[in-house]
Order: sequence, then C-alpha cells, then structure tokens
Amino acid sequence: MTSTYLLYESASGYALFHAHGLDEIGQNTEAVRSSVSDLNRFGKVVKLAAFHPFESALDALKQCNSVSEGLMTDELRSFLEINLPKVKEGKKAKFVLGLAEPKIGSNIFEETKIPCQSNEFVLELLRGVRLHFDKFIKDLKPGDLEKAQLGLGHSYSRAKVKFNVNRVDNMVIQAIFLLDTLDKDINSFSMRVREWYSWHFPELVKIVSDNYLYAKVAKFIEDKSKLAEDEIPALTDIIGDEDKAKEIVEAAKASMGQDLSAIDLINVQQFAQRVMDLSEYRKKLYDYLVAKMNDIAPNLASLIGEVVGARLISHAGSLTNLAKCPSSTLQILGAEKALFRALKTRGNTPKYGLIFHSSFIGRASARNKGRMARYLANKCSIASRIDCFAESSTTTFGEKLREQVEERLDFYDKGIAPRKNIDVMKAAIESADNKATDMDVEEVPSEASGKKSKKKKSKANMNGELEDRPSATENGDVAKDAKSEKKKRKEKRKLDREREEQQVASEIVNGVNGEKKEGKKKKKKKSKDENKEDAQVAAEDGKKKKKKKSKSEDAE
Repeated sequence: MTSTYLLYESASGYALFHAHGLDEIGQNTEAVRSSVSDLNRFGKVVKLAAFHPFESALDALKQCNSVSEGLMTDELRSFLEINLPKVKEGKKAKFVLGLAEPKIGSNIFEETKIPCQSNEFVLELLRGVRLHFDKFIKDLKPGDLEKAQLGLGHSYSRAKVKFNVNRVDNMVIQAIFLLDTLDKDINSFSMRVREWYSWHFPELVKIVSDNYLYAKVAKFIEDKSKLAEDEIPALTDIIGDEDKAKEIVEAAKASMGQDLSAIDLINVQQFAQRVMDLSEYRKKLYDYLVAKMNDIAPNLASLIGEVVGARLISHAGSLTNLAKCPSSTLQILGAEKALFRALKTRGNTPKYGLIFHSSFIGRASARNKGRMARYLANKCSIASRIDCFAESSTTTFGEKLREQVEERLDFYDKGIAPRKNIDVMKAAIESADNKATDMDVEEVPSEASGKKSKKKKSKANMNGELEDRPSATENGDVAKDAKSEKKKRKEKRKLDREREEQQVASEIVNGVNGEKKEGKKKKKKKSKDENKEDAQVAAEDGKKKKKKKSKSEDAE
C-alpha cells in the first residue's frame, strides 16, 4: 500500500506531513470532513514529518511567487529530496505526495519524478492541516502565524500590483471618464447661466455665443444699468473684439430684461464663477490627459489622437486588453449594441465604433468610410501592441503609421499608390534606432576640456614632454573617433552586405546568360555538324550516280 505525504506551504515555511492509517477513517471525502474538525482523531492519522522555516519575509515572498506560478524552487527541491523516501531507479515509488496546486505538482514530477496527487481527498486533508497547523508546530507562539500570513499577504499583493508609475493606464481611464462628465456638466451649467441671466439681459445671448465667454461677461457686467462706455476696453480684453464690446454696451442701454435684486445678481455671479472654474479645470485636465497619453501610449496618441486613444483604452479596460484585441474587434469597439442588434435582426453590422471620432473617417468619402475604418483599426491595433510591449517609448512608429493612413486616404481619393508596409516599418525601425543611439551618446564638456588641455600643453612645453601627455580634448576626440568608427563599421557592414547581395544577383544573372550562350553555341555546333553530314551524304550519292553511269557506258 502506498503511503501519502502532504506538502503544506504556510506563511512561515514549508511543512511535510505523513498521513498513515487512512483505512481507519476511509478513503471517503465525507468521512474525512467529519474527522478533520476533531484534532485528537485527525492527529492520529496525520503527523508532522519535517518543517523548513523561511529565512526572511523576502524569502517567503519569493517562495510564494514561485508556488503561485507553478515553479519549484531549489529550497523546495532540497527539502523534498531530504525528507521524502528515496526512489530507486527503475522502480515505482511506494508513496504519493499530496498537493493543493496541481500545476506545481506537474513541475515537481517532471524534475524529480516524485509522484504527485491533487484531488478532493487530498484537499480535505490539507484543510485539516491548515486548521490545526499551529498545534503541529510546537515552537510557534500564539499570533505569530497570523502576523506572518498578514505580512506575506500584503507583500504578495503589492508585488502582484507592482507597475511602472509613469505608465499607469488606470489614470488615463479615470481622466477620460472625468473629461466626458465635465463636458456634460459644463454644458448643462452654461445653459443654466444663460437662462438665468437672460431674465436680466436677454440680448447678450445672441451677441456672445461661447459658453465660457458668456459666463465671464455675465460676471463682469453684473447689473446692466451700470454698464457704461468707459468699460468698453475691459470688455474688449474679455471678448477680444471691440465691435462686440460696443454692441453689448448699446444693447444694455435698450435692453428688454427685468431688473434683478442684489441678492439674485450675487447668486448669478457665484454660479457663473463656478462655471468658469469648471471650464478652466477642464482645460488643465485635458493637458494632463495629453501628457499621460504621451507617456503610456505615445504611438496610439500620435496616430489617432489623445482623446480617441484614451477612449479606446477606457472601453477596453486597459492598454493590455486593447493590445490583445484583434483589429476587427477594435474597429467596432463602442458599437456593441448596434452589433448585437444587427446579429439579432440579421441586418448589416456596424462599420465603426469609437474610431469614428477620428478625423480620418470624417475625411473619407461615404463609400470609403468602411474601408478607412478597417485600415485605421489595423494600424491602431499595431500601435497599441507596440506601446504595450515595447521596452522604450517612442512616437516614431505612430508617426509612420499616421503617414500610412494619410497615404491610404490619398489612394482612395486620387489613386496615388501608397508605400509598402515593410518599407515603412524598416524606415521606422531605423529612425527609432537612430534616436536611441542619439539619446545614449553623452556630450563631452568642451569648455572644461579646453582649459585642462591648455594647462597640460603649457606644462608639456615647459618640460618638453608634449608628445607623451595626451590632453583632455584629445581624449574627447578619441572618444568621438571611437563612436564615429563604430558608425563607420556599421556602414561598412551594410555596404558589404549590399555588395554580396549584388554579387550573388549578378552571378545568378551571369549563370543564366552563360547557360543561354552555351545553349546557342551547342545549337550552332549541331547545325554545322548537320550541314557537314548533309554535304557528305550528298557527295556519296553523287559518287554512286557517277559509278552507275560509267558502268552503263561500259555495258553499251
């Protein structure tokens, strides 16, 4: 009968238990459940075989991460090999290792050939081990295990949520939600200001159409009866048009609106100020969104714009989810209701979703909007994947993809053939590499090196050792030369490759031409030989005829 060992990964260390005499409680899971709660009964069956405490909280976190990923660490391997019975080569093991995670069980079996098991029966036994674990470990003080669990739980969660602070797409999602909400709120509040102040000065609505300017002017005018021509320059500064400022003053003199009390005017002013504050905050939030999008998804932002890109990320849930989407899904992202309605009624499916707000779709003609949406979704999918999985952030690919979309628009409108995708991507990779090398090159401070070289030259002239002492500028020149030599080497390699390719191509061409020439020569030779053979045959025939004639003459 095979014996069962149980591996329990606690917050304080690895524990190995030996479950023996399982026939007493039976192999039934219900029987195990009933016996688990009773420590006296459970302690007779399951006993601690070995315990390996973790060295520190950092070590505990490392072991926990490896277990969650289904990987066996060196510590766990040595712990199992030391404490489990050794299996002879070519013979079957007489024990089974019970585990909670089947994933790590398969890894242990692959590396150590220790047979592992994970089923309901083993899980119930491990539940009992977890319930009475503090009773099995004698040196544990009350509260130590809870503290270890809490600390490991916090550090494990923190490690799982660890990310680059500058590339948090969650901030973009919140910002675009807030931007959309602010747009609705500012619009509704502006209409309320217009309606409220129009009781006092109804003519102002037709003169000033912009919501933000209207709130600003309403706060400045206050009481229309007090508005005089002296305030035209101040009004001109607010509106930016002197004619409109004069028109406002003239309209105030002959206004049909009713007078408001001082308290009502104060309330209108306060509300107009709130609307202005919200509008200013909206501008700041938009700038923040642009900055965050350039950090998180620079290629997507340069291709389709910051706001549309942020909406795509927000709708997908994250940049990673957007990168996982195929271009066909990205094309109709935001039009799910229309899609399912079309599938239900068996009608035409939508051509575009959120990407309709891009300027490219609007610029395309009616018959090419669907094509343009499909092509743009393809490029957006590429840009989002580059942004999500690229190690260094750059806008080069986004700019090149935008150029491709522009070329496609020209192709649909004017018939100008666009460049091939492979050529554009090669150019993008080269420009990205050049930018990276330019960023890596450190500038040598010229002024300081010049001063040092002067001092060194003067000393060298005094001692007659000018040739032996290289100046700092010379060192700088050496560094620059070394960098220029690297570039030259790269260029030489490229030239050598191109030459080799040209040689191979020329050899192939020459080989083909040579075969053709040889074929022609052979044909010529054949034709000559055939002519010679024909001439010989004709000569032999002539000789035969002459002989016949001579014989006939002799006979006569």
